[in-house]
Amino acid sequence: MASGLAHRRLALNGMSIFYREAGRAGAPVLLLPHGYPCSSFQFRRLMPALADRWRTIAFDWPGFGYSDTPDPSEFDYDFDAYADVLAGLADALGLGRYALWLHDYGSQIGLRHAIAHPERIAALIIQNGDIYEDVLGPKYATIKAWWADKTPARHRPLEEAVSEDGFRAEFVGEVADDDAARVPPDLWKLHWPLMDTPVRRQVCVGLMEKLEENLGWFARYQAYLREHRPPTLVVWGPEDGYMPAESARAYRRDLPDVDLHLLDGAGHWLLETHFDEALPLVRAFLARVHA
Repeated sequence: MASGLAHRRLALNGMSIFYREAGRAGAPVLLLPHGYPCSSFQFRRLMPALADRWRTIAFDWPGFGYSDTPDPSEFDYDFDAYADVLAGLADALGLGRYALWLHDYGSQIGLRHAIAHPERIAALIIQNGDIYEDVLGPKYATIKAWWADKTPARHRPLEEAVSEDGFRAEFVGEVADDDAARVPPDLWKLHWPLMDTPVRRQVCVGLMEKLEENLGWFARYQAYLREHRPPTLVVWGPEDGYMPAESARAYRRDLPDVDLHLLDGAGHWLLETHFDEALPLVRAFLARVHA
């Protein structure tokens, strides 16, 4: 396998986990955990574009994409459980050291993994992953309203967001029309039917609920960065109502030497709208720190 994508499965703790892989065995590894509301599909362009020099591996979390959906009595569907999946997948594939891509929920999960296994982390690439509470964007207002008043009325917008229209709004609701036109509707049209089951819808709502508890981890994420100073690229779309430009700049508090790039006009899904601007930054960074 050189540049093309391969699509595989592995058995992990009784679950079948779907993953995509590109690049040659023995090359430096980049692990690509995905965010919400997507799957490993979000990295379909990036992986072959790096495969000449790096081995890239992206997978679907349990309850997402083509991976299994265990009964909630058998899997906790929280950030700790997903961090265990990340470690288990790396072990199953025999990966000892790798760069880690952090995006959306993947940033919360990936940093928990990094705290538990700092010796494995060769570098971080952070794409719109928030860990600074004081610079959270205005779109957090709906979730914060439920945190402050846990009533059915406050909870209903969370449930309504887990829908085809809600998914579409996540992908194209914040960028200019010309940029939105670059986002393929496959991202919600193909993914929503996979997610439209009672358990998977509840998983999505439950992860929103758990963001409140996750705030308690922010100081731990920041301490990890200060203590270990992993080489870090921040490539960020500032047109993001959850994570605006200040959420990116905040990483300088704990990583003064961070390689920080704000892509003008990009939002939360910059690999869809600003891929050509992001790819050279990623390649140059990895060539410096993980080649």
